[in-house]
Amino acid sequence: MRYQISGRQIDIGEALQTHVKQELGTAVAKYAERPTDAQIIFSKSSASEFLCEAVVHLSTGLTAQASGKAHEIYAAFDACCERMEKQLRRYKRRLKDHHRDRAEPVELFGASSYILASDVEGTESEPESLQPVIVAEMEAQIPLLSVGEAVMQMELAGAPVLVFRKEGKDKVNVVYRRDDGNIGWIDP
Repeated sequence: MRYQISGRQIDIGEALQTHVKQELGTAVAKYAERPTDAQIIFSKSSASEFLCEAVVHLSTGLTAQASGKAHEIYAAFDACCERMEKQLRRYKRRLKDHHRDRAEPVELFGASSYILASDVEGTESEPESLQPVIVAEMEAQIPLLSVGEAVMQMELAGAPVLVFRKEGKDKVNVVYRRDDGNIGWIDP
């Protein structure tokens, strides 16, 4: 597994990098068969608190994401690693519950993603046109998944919504977390 360990405006020493590689490698190897790479970012969230954010990409195309906060940098990583391990344990349990292991990687389709400018606060005048102002344009990937895998991927990523193509269909589907805590699914 490839590791990318960095710090935002803080210095990351060799001892911490070694600790991260050993602990995260052990936790991920226990539940994920073929992780491809991991990105770990350390930063200060306040004057006395450290934040650790980790993203692990699995060879199946799924992504697990976790974060942890603590007053010491090692404790922040340990909290993050614990959350990552919990997510991967749930992921593996769900795979076993579905009695189906994905042999092929998740197929991805390219799409365009746009960031639109929000309305400027304090402006009471009417806009000149109804066309939104595009701030940025990026490439997005839409995975080909089953509904169960899409829900699992959304929960692993900690995202409020996931757009995917349902296996066996050409239409785009959406799963999202509802305000009542349940999962919504849009199937056109």
